[in-house]
Amino acid sequence: MTVHHRRLLNDPPEPRTTQAAEGLRRRPFTVVEIEAFVAAGVIDAHERFELIGGEIVPMSPKGIRHERLKTFVNRELARQLPDDLAFTPETTFRLSEDTFLEPDFVVYDKAVGLEGLNGATCLLAIEISDTSLAWDRGRKAGIYAAFGIEELWVVDAVRLETRVHRQPTPTGYRLVRDQAATSALQALRVPQLRLDLTGHV
Repeated sequence: MTVHHRRLLNDPPEPRTTQAAEGLRRRPFTVVEIEAFVAAGVIDAHERFELIGGEIVPMSPKGIRHERLKTFVNRELARQLPDDLAFTPETTFRLSEDTFLEPDFVVYDKAVGLEGLNGATCLLAIEISDTSLAWDRGRKAGIYAAFGIEELWVVDAVRLETRVHRQPTPTGYRLVRDQAATSALQALRVPQLRLDLTGHV
């Protein structure tokens, strides 16, 4: 064995990195590491961000229109969902070891529980968007699709229009349609839910 080979065997492994748009390499984080940072107080528990491919992505501040609509949707989900279904607002939706999102709502079977929540078990994800509308309809919707979330609603908190995403593929949703505020929303896997957004005002 040559000296060069011995050096390679004894050297620590190269750190994992990601490469940002500007070409600089970055050290990616895992969901477990982020949770440890929060537990240790390195990251404030109230700081709002998502982890996408190992990179921390800050979330936009929420406006009053977002919060008012979120309150209405929360009330309607609680009122309409049957006993065997559950929903959770603003949960950390762990999609892989290096990616989590924080949708405004996720709907899932109670039997599955939050512990079993993943792309296959999420019946519906809802994003209420104000300043982050372009991001939620674009790159973020692509992430939901890549992880197999069957149905995603991105609600425009200003116009109350909803972009409905269905039939996920690794590169995006096959079926994307815009639904007017005056048309009630209904989810494929949650037929009991009928959401009329005009009722929130």
